[in-house]
Amino acid sequence: MKKLFVALTLALSLGTIAYAAEPAKAPAGAPAAPAATAPTTTQAAPAAATAASPTAAPVAAKAAAPAQTKIKANKAITIGMFAIIIAATMCVVVWAAKQTKTAADFYAAGGGITGTQNGWAIAGDYMSAASFLGISGLISLYGYDGFMYSVGWLVAYITVLLIVAEPCRNAGKYTLGDILSFRTDPKPVRAIAAISTVAVSTFYLTAQMVGAGKLMQLLLEIPYKTAIIGVGCLMVVYVVFGGMTATTWVQIIKAGLLMSGAFLLSILVMLKSGMNPFQFFQDIVSSTNIQDHVQINVLKDVVKKDGFDYGQRFLEPGLFLKNPLDQISLGMALVLGTAGMPHILMRFFTVPTAQAARKSVVIAMFIIGSFYILTTLLGFGAAIHVTPQNIMGVDKGGNMAAMMLAQKLGGDIAPIVGDIFLAFLCAVAFATILAVVSGLVLAASAAIAHDIYVNVIKDGHADQHEQVMAARITSLCVGAVAIVIGIAAEKQNVAHLVALAFAVASSGNLPVVVLTLFWRKFNTAGVISGLLVGTIASIGLVMVSPNMTYPNKVADDAKKVYMALEKKAADGKVLSEKDLKTITDKKVEEVKNRGGKSIMGLDKPLFDLKNPGIISIPLGFIAAILGCLAFPSRRSEEMFDELYVRQNTGIGMAKAVEH
Repeated sequence: MKKLFVALTLALSLGTIAYAAEPAKAPAGAPAAPAATAPTTTQAAPAAATAASPTAAPVAAKAAAPAQTKIKANKAITIGMFAIIIAATMCVVVWAAKQTKTAADFYAAGGGITGTQNGWAIAGDYMSAASFLGISGLISLYGYDGFMYSVGWLVAYITVLLIVAEPCRNAGKYTLGDILSFRTDPKPVRAIAAISTVAVSTFYLTAQMVGAGKLMQLLLEIPYKTAIIGVGCLMVVYVVFGGMTATTWVQIIKAGLLMSGAFLLSILVMLKSGMNPFQFFQDIVSSTNIQDHVQINVLKDVVKKDGFDYGQRFLEPGLFLKNPLDQISLGMALVLGTAGMPHILMRFFTVPTAQAARKSVVIAMFIIGSFYILTTLLGFGAAIHVTPQNIMGVDKGGNMAAMMLAQKLGGDIAPIVGDIFLAFLCAVAFATILAVVSGLVLAASAAIAHDIYVNVIKDGHADQHEQVMAARITSLCVGAVAIVIGIAAEKQNVAHLVALAFAVASSGNLPVVVLTLFWRKFNTAGVISGLLVGTIASIGLVMVSPNMTYPNKVADDAKKVYMALEKKAADGKVLSEKDLKTITDKKVEEVKNRGGKSIMGLDKPLFDLKNPGIISIPLGFIAAILGCLAFPSRRSEEMFDELYVRQNTGIGMAKAVEH
């Protein structure tokens, strides 16, 4: 039955992709796809890039060649690449399904994953498509500032290595709730921990699903709903039948493909500069397209300043990250939020020893660090060879920069090579999305099935068959909900959901994990108060931050654009057809938004930072400490010694299962 279901799903998925092979029917002379079809951003970097994208209207009347407005993949080659990856991962699922017999197999692969394998899987779980496409795109449009995002995500794993990797592996079993409930009242703590896990996973999962739909829609003209359903079906099969074993190997395969693609493309970029890094940066500084982009689109200088080096400015900070306090807040959320992400914490329960847990983090850091160095080369390479103007013409957020670079550099060798490179990266992005969403679904389903059903409802009295069945049914339900939410959020700005995910993880989850592991007096009241206050504070601050849409601000921005163009006309300069259309569009946009309110009924943000970490993280720690001191528990203090021994020695942990 399992094999039949997997085969049917494989056929459905391939059919979904094949559906894209039919060209979209459009009336003759129809305009190119608008930038609105660009993939919605799915991590902090691309989210910020979209939010801060320069307006489409040019500030100066500078003659330029028409910018590229569409990227077109060779559907036959791309579908072939997709089919190979899907077939390979389905074979993994069939193999993993035979290994998955107990709850330990389903949630933690029986503890039989080696440190090296887990390191690659962590990297695969962490390096999302938005990370690959978004950071390279951000660098291609804003230069140096884009690189700072990759530094934040890399440094985050130092926190994971030094604080949570070994203790969590030794003290936990499958979920965040296992760690927090060891010396506290288990039922309320597991319930609150499960809610937090599901919240973080849902925020992050929704952003990934919407990004997947938009990416497939833009690249292959697959209808958005069809893409979401196809991704959702594959994700459900991976998790329901293969559990953690299948998810782990899908993540390993994806990480290998992503590193291979980024490395090959980086070599082509450096070959263009004679493998000379000095020449590479000289090419950036001397590019007239980059200079014009910095002057017109970024700095908005109507007249070029005498003696000002716009090319050099592209290699200096401050073009994108302009508020130091916002940078600090974002850095805190990235560095501390990663250590509180449930799907990352789950990975440490899959290895047999604490040494393997440490090794897996070191390997993951090496892979992730190498990857972000490569994305830096890709971003700057795209700015040189594709040009920021063409990148913005296809997607104002820059998310297609790496794809366009692959097609351009491959096309310089031969047109078919360009199509193959683009198809390969499309398939890699698809595999990346599948790997990340599978990990998120597994984390959410584990929280519901293991923490709520088995330990709260059944009070821990459930046999292995019942636990595995509950896990699979829960995974199926979570996957179905993810598909529904993804379809419902098609036209929504989901960029703020990523800020929410990292904010909740850093403000709610991390404080209680750290205090549970290292503070003797910490207890049930501290866990509950820390999780509740950290989660509520972070969500509340994001909801009143600039991440939300404020119609009056949209109207004001539209007015500034058409007023500047009208002033240009009043000064006697001739407006192009594009300028005249922009004036009309912006006036309509102003009327449409004037007088509107945000989702919270506000005219403007109450909290000026895009990421609330600088406020919500201290609040989470303070609330956890105060709650603990207000309601002390002798039992929790007495059990600390046992927890301390366990987290340092691994005594009491189940041994790895031979597969």
